[in-house]
Amino acid sequence: MAKKLLISLAFILSFNVTSALAAEHYIIDTKGMHAFVTFKVKHLGYSWLEGRFNKFSGEFDYDETAPANNKVNINIDISSLDSNHAERDKHLRGERFFDAKKFPTATFISTNWEDKGNGKAILHGQFTLRGVTQNISININQVGGGEDPWGGFRRGFEGSTTLHLSDYKMKESAILGPAAEDVQLWLSIEGIRQ
Repeated sequence: MAKKLLISLAFILSFNVTSALAAEHYIIDTKGMHAFVTFKVKHLGYSWLEGRFNKFSGEFDYDETAPANNKVNINIDISSLDSNHAERDKHLRGERFFDAKKFPTATFISTNWEDKGNGKAILHGQFTLRGVTQNISININQVGGGEDPWGGFRRGFEGSTTLHLSDYKMKESAILGPAAEDVQLWLSIEGIRQ
C-alpha cells in the first residue's frame, strides 16, 4: 500500500513539474521597442487625449496546452508618461494626478488566465497605481508567434482594459469632466523566448 502511495505521489509530482516546465518564458522586448503601453481619455468630453508610457519592463510565461501556467508581470515607469505636450505631462506627473515622485512605478501582476479559445483570453490580475491596488481584467488577443530573423522565437499579444481614475485616488480628474473618469488602456506586448 505504501509503495503504491509513493508511486502515485511521484507521478503527481512529475506531472506538476512537467506541466510547469512546459510554459515558455518570455522577456518583453522594450529594448527594441517592440512593445507599447498607451492610453486615451476624453478631454472635457469633447475630444480624445492620447498618450503612452515610454519606459516599462516585464515578462510572461505562456503555455498553450495548460493556460493555468500563464503568468504576466509588468512594471511601468510613471515619470515616462508622454502625451506629446511637455507642460501637460508635467501637470499629469504631479501630485494632483499620478504623483510620480511619491509613486514612481505602476505594476501589474496576473492572478488568472481565463482562456477563451482562438488566441483570446481574459487576464485577471492586480494593478497598483498611486499606491492603490485594484483587481482588473484585461481582454487579450494573441497577435502571433514564431521565429525571428536573428535565430530567436517571439510571441506577441495585445490587451485592452478600462481604468477608473477615482479608483486610484485621482479625484482631481473631476476638473476634466465626468468623461475623464474612464481611461482606456491598450498594451501591445512582444516577448522574446528565453
